[in-house]
Amino acid sequence: MKKIFLTLCMTLMLSTGALKAQVANYNVVPLPKSVVQPTAPGFVLGETTAILYAEGNADMERNAHFLADYVGEMTKLQLACQQYGGKAKLAKAARGNILLTLDAKIQGEEAYRISITAKGVTISGKTAAGVFRGIQTLRKSLPVMQEKPKMVSLPAVLIQDEPRFAYRGMHLDCSRHFYPVEFVKEYIDLIALHGMNKFHWHITDDQGWRFEVKKYPKLTRVGGWRSGTVVGRNSIVDDGQRYGGFYTQDECREIVKYAADRFVTVIPEIDMPGHMVAALAAYPELGCTGGPYEVEHRWGVFADVLCPGKEQVFQFVEDVLSEVADVFPSKYIHIGGDESPRDRWKECPLCQKRIKDEGIKAEGRQSAEDRLQGYFTKRVEKFLHAKGKRLIGWDELLGCDIDTTATIMSWRGAEPGAQGAKLGHDVIMTPNSPMYFDHYQTDKTWNEPLAIGGNSPVEKVYAFEPVAEDLTPEQARHILGVQANVWCEYIATPKWVEYMVLPRMAALAEVQWLQPESKDYDAFLGRLERLKAIYDLHHWTVAQHVFKQ
Repeated sequence: MKKIFLTLCMTLMLSTGALKAQVANYNVVPLPKSVVQPTAPGFVLGETTAILYAEGNADMERNAHFLADYVGEMTKLQLACQQYGGKAKLAKAARGNILLTLDAKIQGEEAYRISITAKGVTISGKTAAGVFRGIQTLRKSLPVMQEKPKMVSLPAVLIQDEPRFAYRGMHLDCSRHFYPVEFVKEYIDLIALHGMNKFHWHITDDQGWRFEVKKYPKLTRVGGWRSGTVVGRNSIVDDGQRYGGFYTQDECREIVKYAADRFVTVIPEIDMPGHMVAALAAYPELGCTGGPYEVEHRWGVFADVLCPGKEQVFQFVEDVLSEVADVFPSKYIHIGGDESPRDRWKECPLCQKRIKDEGIKAEGRQSAEDRLQGYFTKRVEKFLHAKGKRLIGWDELLGCDIDTTATIMSWRGAEPGAQGAKLGHDVIMTPNSPMYFDHYQTDKTWNEPLAIGGNSPVEKVYAFEPVAEDLTPEQARHILGVQANVWCEYIATPKWVEYMVLPRMAALAEVQWLQPESKDYDAFLGRLERLKAIYDLHHWTVAQHVFKQ
């Protein structure tokens, strides 16, 4: 009773100006679906406020400590985390505190509800993941303080929210340039801050194999390192410097857990049958010619790929994917499938024998070699299904006679994704324009760090609509969500990555969460100014093009 009386008195003093307090603002990114602010006293957040969670629930306990950390970094207030047990104790303890609770009545796995009154704050969700999304919203509502205030005022509000898309992702290429474990964790923190739930981790390519495979140690010992890197945009200049690195399986598990604690799923990508030169350098017998091969210094598409005419190649793939499946609990494994030239297959006697023995024939625009990749993909998918996994591949797979059980990532524009949905594939929209964040952010590129090309400014990202108008409701349901990709041929450092993704991630977040009719670019820019305060708090490097100078 004393705590409620003190809260009411403090609220009265705030309204009369007797005390100076910082005030929360619910205009956050992404904007919640419903924000209703009644003309009623709000809640005063102070040092005596506790964060309550149900005893015996490890996810909610972790949520409570996350919220305490966020409040501390934003306001410098140090809040205690406490368990509660039983409804009677809960009703008493919740007064004057922040309550985190599960509510089966809330619809949607990641939906949440925030209720703030003079009596206290309640963040509820159907799942702990939903509660975590609500925590992020409250976090972004708080003012960023340089010194500890006497109090922080939280205006009365009822927020109800749920994401538009179930799949909300960001990709990072750690093959072309290698980033330390701590930065990968920071990247996951960015994903969580922006309400996203998938981290697509590209860890193998022609320029470096980054995942430890215990059965094939040369994949990282040889394939994880290149003897030089091209300077600039595929010039004839090479720096001649040995470059590389890889993640041990223990480090990968550490990253998986770090992400899972924040309700982010790590989806690994092992690109095949193309983009495999680093693997061929380690095990040349896996290629059509037998090599020799060298881990690539340059960027691009290379003719040397895995040889599907050799049975040992399928054994290699299954062995590698077995270890991947053991480390990554995600139901999805991405196998790439893009940019796989047929040159070697056309000349390879073993590939031609495979085509003949399997009765593979050209059909329509698909050559026999195109359909050989379909054969390869179906075998890999069958193996993944036996492991309880589902396959994701790039949209080139649509031209390879694959089954509709494969999920398609549409990168060569939005049209392949719409086509895939019409055929019955689940689809994740990642069109290179505007969802490649390795593209420039402005057409005034002379003061920009080197990029692969293109121009995908914040406004263009914000305007993207993932669901084509001509899709039927049934077809539209196959659009699982949206992702932005960060290919790192030219992005050599963590700070450079930050610059390329911020603030474009904020625009992407509203594409992922908001219904089209709720989007308003000018209003978004106002909310973005406040989000930038959190970017600055963490000393992240942010592109300045849309901010007031």
